[in-house]
Amino acid sequence: MSTVNSTHEHQSSGGGVPYKKYKHAHHWRSQSEEFDAVKLGFWLFLATEVLLFGGIFCAYAIFRMMHPEAWKEGSSALDWRWGGLNTVVLLLSSYTMAASIFAVQTGQFARAKRNLLITLFCGCLFVAIKMTFEYIPKWSGFFFILDPSLATYKAAAVEGKTAFMGLFQYVEGYGGKRPGELFTHPFAKDPNVPMWWSVYYSGTALHALHVIIGMILIARVYIKLGKGHYGPTYYSGVEIAGLYWHLVDLIWIFLFPLLYLIH
Repeated sequence: MSTVNSTHEHQSSGGGVPYKKYKHAHHWRSQSEEFDAVKLGFWLFLATEVLLFGGIFCAYAIFRMMHPEAWKEGSSALDWRWGGLNTVVLLLSSYTMAASIFAVQTGQFARAKRNLLITLFCGCLFVAIKMTFEYIPKWSGFFFILDPSLATYKAAAVEGKTAFMGLFQYVEGYGGKRPGELFTHPFAKDPNVPMWWSVYYSGTALHALHVIIGMILIARVYIKLGKGHYGPTYYSGVEIAGLYWHLVDLIWIFLFPLLYLIH
């Protein structure tokens, strides 16, 4: 992607930070040609991302047909309420990301920055929910003390066995839901359940990594926006970050029902 190489500045309609007038790089005939090439290139990159997750979806379909009982047992260990909450969080972030792009295009920089911050907050909230209420209990057996699911396993909670300054309570016999050879859950009924957890962690951990990468891109946009690099005449970087973020949301729309709702 080319950079801003003109020192002329224009004031935004919303009275925000002045943005620098953009001039396309010398190897492009026009700014619109450069913009189309950038978007086409990124769409090709997104196609490779679809192929990446497509492999996981294919593995999911094949192993589910081969071991339906293992898939049913594994899915029953997931709380659809947390998955549903994360779905709402990402849908909200999609709206605020789209709103920030529109705000940059119309010179409303203060509004754009607010929406970018909300998007970043939603991304942090998604990762926090995934780690605190799903990964940590399933791996270690430690529940966050404010987790409503803890009441279900109150009888198995080991009094006095806590972690992280008492914020996590240990539940006997719940942890060990790990992938493949790392699986140590003592109450598994189907011998193929470790395969379910391998697919689950492959899909959700890779998706969480993409959420973090998306947050880095959005943070970069926020910083450059504050320095006046984007405005109504140049917003390629903002749209690229938005495209990536929408892909992250779209993938989760498929992961949520396939993992959380099949039982």
